[in-house]
Amino acid sequence: MTDLSARQATAPRIALSDYRPPAWRIRHVELEFDLDFAVTQVTAKLHLQPNVGIDSGPAEESLQLDGVDLELLEIALDDVALTSAQYQHDSNGLRIELPARECVLRTTVRIVPEGNTRLEGLFRSGDALFTQCEPEGFRRITFFIDRPDVMPTWQVVLRADRGKFPVLLGNGNPVSQRALDDDRHEAVWHNPHPTPSYLFALVAGDLACVGRGIVTAEDRSMRLQAWTSAGDVAGCQFALGAIERALRWDEQRFGRCYDLDVFNIVAAQDFTMGAMENKGLNIFNARYILADEQTATDADYLGIESVIGHEYFHNWSGNRVTLRDWFQLALKEGLTVFRDQEFVSDLHSRQVKRIEDVRLLRSRQFAEDAGALAHPVRPPEYREINNFYTLTVYEKGAEIVRMLHTLLGERVFRRGMDRYFADNDGRAATIEDFLAAHAQASMRDLGQFMRWYTQSGTPMVEIQSHFDKAASCYTLDIRQRTPPTAAQPEPQPLHIPLRYALHAADGSAIDARASGDAHVRDGLIELNQARHQVVFAGVDAEPLASFNHGFSAPVRIVLGYVPEQLARLARIETDPFLRWDFLQQLALGVMLRRFDAVEAAQQALADALGDLLADDDNDPAFVAECMQLPDFDTLLDQFSDSDGPIDIDALLARREALLKMLATCNQGRLQHRFEALAETAARGLQAAAISARQLRNACLTWLTRIDPQAELAARQFDTATSMTDRLAALRCLVHTDAPAARSALETFRTQHRSNPLVTDKWIAVVATRPHVDALDDVHELLSSSEWWLPTNPNRVRAVLGSFSRANPTAFHRADGSGYRLLVEQLPALDTINPQVAARLLSGFESWRRWAGMRGEQAALALRSLHGKLTSRDSNDLLSRLLD
Repeated sequence: MTDLSARQATAPRIALSDYRPPAWRIRHVELEFDLDFAVTQVTAKLHLQPNVGIDSGPAEESLQLDGVDLELLEIALDDVALTSAQYQHDSNGLRIELPARECVLRTTVRIVPEGNTRLEGLFRSGDALFTQCEPEGFRRITFFIDRPDVMPTWQVVLRADRGKFPVLLGNGNPVSQRALDDDRHEAVWHNPHPTPSYLFALVAGDLACVGRGIVTAEDRSMRLQAWTSAGDVAGCQFALGAIERALRWDEQRFGRCYDLDVFNIVAAQDFTMGAMENKGLNIFNARYILADEQTATDADYLGIESVIGHEYFHNWSGNRVTLRDWFQLALKEGLTVFRDQEFVSDLHSRQVKRIEDVRLLRSRQFAEDAGALAHPVRPPEYREINNFYTLTVYEKGAEIVRMLHTLLGERVFRRGMDRYFADNDGRAATIEDFLAAHAQASMRDLGQFMRWYTQSGTPMVEIQSHFDKAASCYTLDIRQRTPPTAAQPEPQPLHIPLRYALHAADGSAIDARASGDAHVRDGLIELNQARHQVVFAGVDAEPLASFNHGFSAPVRIVLGYVPEQLARLARIETDPFLRWDFLQQLALGVMLRRFDAVEAAQQALADALGDLLADDDNDPAFVAECMQLPDFDTLLDQFSDSDGPIDIDALLARREALLKMLATCNQGRLQHRFEALAETAARGLQAAAISARQLRNACLTWLTRIDPQAELAARQFDTATSMTDRLAALRCLVHTDAPAARSALETFRTQHRSNPLVTDKWIAVVATRPHVDALDDVHELLSSSEWWLPTNPNRVRAVLGSFSRANPTAFHRADGSGYRLLVEQLPALDTINPQVAARLLSGFESWRRWAGMRGEQAALALRSLHGKLTSRDSNDLLSRLLD
């Protein structure tokens, strides 16, 4: 066993099966903060009571409080100071023997916010103080039972120098403000809702806001406010509107109304996550609040709307109903991702949103399911909970909720959601509680459906068909299989909703009677066994069947269609997702050499895309999505262990060759659509303009591939009036090494030097240049104190995240130098922000499948980290990668 494995073996594993209710509950918390950047003092009064009714034996009098990096100044029980003999204090917290009755424990601690580069607990960003407490950050603020099933009400007093911190924000409702001596002031906040410590928040600093008053559907008068530094406040207007759109949508779609007098969101330039749903005070990475047309792209605007919606929707799916334990993380995150997906779909293009979500799932989550970091949506155990904020929990978790919606239908699903919220309001719930509410509302047994939460892996659904002309019968033989693993040697069949359609020769739909051992209704086959047979009677001619409409289940469909069938389905299918998907399958088959006649398949794909481009009735954004070939991660995911090691060079070369061939075949159509959409694309943030810009820039990307001078891209860069068009042109120039690339990059960099969010954009363009010598560009960025800011998570992701995740050409250099570049940065980053460092390690999740020297170089790079990583976050992932 290696030294690392030995250390990991001694690290505590936390198991779901070991869950026990807390021996003590905290009814109410009173906190007092004396705030400053260098030293902050925190006094906490915990109103404690024994948890009557649990079988905890004699230990019920022992109180264990979590606490990390806290300097204990005072401790008292019921206003009587405790001596050092009456408690135990170590690096993990406090242990006190208490009488088995209600009592009040008061502690005072000292913390150092400006030295907190982990960005957990209370930390400094710019000229303000922020908090981040999910999942276990509150223990870095004061001593507490830091677990989600401890849910007190909160009274918080914030005191600070008025000059440094004129704005003092907390959870819940504002109670009072007053001036103090020595130019200090005080603000009191009260959160009346039982809320776990991971949802605690405060913000203090010199901030400005935009706001508006509204009245909710329950006739509550309230105020929406978006805060940032005074110089950026104009960029909050779109975010402010997004809050109200989310609030109104949740009222209408789910019947959920807001429950406080104020809803505050605040932008932080240094923030590890995208945002945090703290009760009434949501803290956001600045990239998800600040936007104007000169600095934000269309994708930025849509991202802001989605993330703001997500965090607002947590007010019910996460806050009012929270988690019993961290194993239930998908209960709030998967459910809320589903809710934010529906929000964006209802406001914009449902078909485009669905394609975007499935593309992310297939390229990243499917790979996670098949790699060294695979885990169930509800894992049975963990060492470090930070490492389970994954695409499996979020995106696959959302797909599970969507399958439930598909099985039950909108009306019954809504009834189940109403019951879930009603039964669990103010409680710490489990996934079983969620499914129980839907089972009761639908009168259906959802026991088998629970397996989606407890089994890892992406199921394979293989479908074979047979047409009996004499009997006028069309038969489907359907088999499902989830790949076994060491932890899961015999996966059980899942409950899979599979939407389907039968197409006649003229493209019309065939409505045929179905029989067999699967439940079939309204274009939906419910699979619940390893094998099913479905027979359609009264079918006069062999149909062409399509499956998984709207991606009704997160599975891999194995059909074995030839290129001609895929191309035909791409033309006649009425489901937009499947039209896109059939084109993706054509492209995958070509790049992976899985068709007998590759050239014919290439031409079929080129013709199908050409037809899309020529049809002005198609949504331009949908056409743009169809033009995006499967990315490198999606290509890797198509390989199974039986395929052997993956030849990365061949994959990249085939993808580039196919793109050039498609652009050459459709050059005239591309040029026509690019020019024809110019007027519509200039209409600001209108939906039609956003869609037009998406297709124009897709056309520009293809045209630049076959134009060595990139004149069209250079002209767009010089004349663009939006960040969307300017950044797209810059990317085209830099990624094709066009003659104008260097000057354009310098112009862009100089113009936006003072804006960190826009600086991240050009850095990402440089770091993703698809050339082996992009490695030199990344080294140059890392050597610059102006551009390399290791304490800022956005900048780390722009440089190293972009390089390792979105530049396979440079990251996978055959000599392993791309791997070494990344791992050489990790020890230092791990001491600064372990969560950021650990996430970068996930770029190696499929390293065992890389062919030849690449796999060997990746192994050497990972093993070189032995003994150099200090955090539990990074060591946990490294151990899982190398085990």
